[in-house]
Amino acid sequence: MTTHFIRSEMVPAQPAPHRTSGPILWLRTRLFSSIPNTIMSLVVLGLLFLIVPPMFFFLVPTTFGGHAIPFGLEPDACRVPGAGACWAYIGARINFFIYGFYPPDEYWRPNLVFLLGALLIVPLLIPRAPFKVINAVLFFVVYPVVCFYLLNGGVFGLRSVPTEQWGGLLVTLIISLVGIICSIPLGILLALGRQSKLPIIKTLCIMFIELWRAVPLITVLFMASVMLPLFMPQGTTVDKLLRALIGVTLFSSAYLAEVVRGGLQALPRGQYEAASSLGLSYWKSMGFIVLPQALKHVIPGIVNTFIALFKDTSLVSIVGIFDLLNAVQSAASDVVWGSPTQAMTGYLFAAFVFWIFCFSMSRYSMYMERRLDTGHKR
Repeated sequence: MTTHFIRSEMVPAQPAPHRTSGPILWLRTRLFSSIPNTIMSLVVLGLLFLIVPPMFFFLVPTTFGGHAIPFGLEPDACRVPGAGACWAYIGARINFFIYGFYPPDEYWRPNLVFLLGALLIVPLLIPRAPFKVINAVLFFVVYPVVCFYLLNGGVFGLRSVPTEQWGGLLVTLIISLVGIICSIPLGILLALGRQSKLPIIKTLCIMFIELWRAVPLITVLFMASVMLPLFMPQGTTVDKLLRALIGVTLFSSAYLAEVVRGGLQALPRGQYEAASSLGLSYWKSMGFIVLPQALKHVIPGIVNTFIALFKDTSLVSIVGIFDLLNAVQSAASDVVWGSPTQAMTGYLFAAFVFWIFCFSMSRYSMYMERRLDTGHKR
């Protein structure tokens, strides 16, 4: 038997249901969901109101409503009271910031180095690009040799340009690229050596890592620049840039070794046993099974080390190497472009260049994390 209920009177009108989407709901749930959140949101909005408008007028050129001096104007335009950033000064000294004291008639050589580097590194960073082995050989073996002879000259009729004349962004990129590329294999070997069962190798790796981690990079650069020539035979000289490259590489490899060791320890013991059960040798098990998994776990730590290395390249200025930051500091004393905002504009430009490279490395590491599906995403 089925019982049916039939309503005999209408239900009173009910209020409309709450919105489940839209900007007002987003503001209410994300910024003003409680009294403490409302107070913090109002404080942050107040700070943004105080900071953003002055920055906008300082950075944006006059053609877009700001107070900054655009490219192409004369130095007198930057001395006007109330003028913002002097971008005309950056445009006039951009070659000095990029090439340093490199001869202007030889700028095509650094430009060719930049172009070859871009043509090789872009397909190397794209996972689906073909010919990875050939590309890697060209970038890691052939490209450094070509760069050295192109920049240094002295062969094939090229004019000799000593490293003392290299500078600006060119030197910053050379130090960071050499440090990153050379520290990867060295750091992996140190991490494997620290976990070795051979006591001599393990002890040597531990001593190397702890020594370089316990010394500031500034001390390493001073040692490489000032102290090292004192211990060399009389008449023997080592290029200052080469000494800095070796110091930065060894310093970075010690930190990278500890990052890789963290990935090796995070790997379950069963992976090592599985590699042994297949009858693989030590190097084959490390190369085919252990390291590919261990390195995936520590991609954020590895990229963090590279970003720190890229920013630490500015420390080479204290040993007389003319990197980007040193070029900006030196150009700040140019009386032709003297203005109240000259130095600040130069530092803003240097900060923007560093930010571009560091942010790019960070985004690429996140892309690789998603592609390799390391499971770090929450």
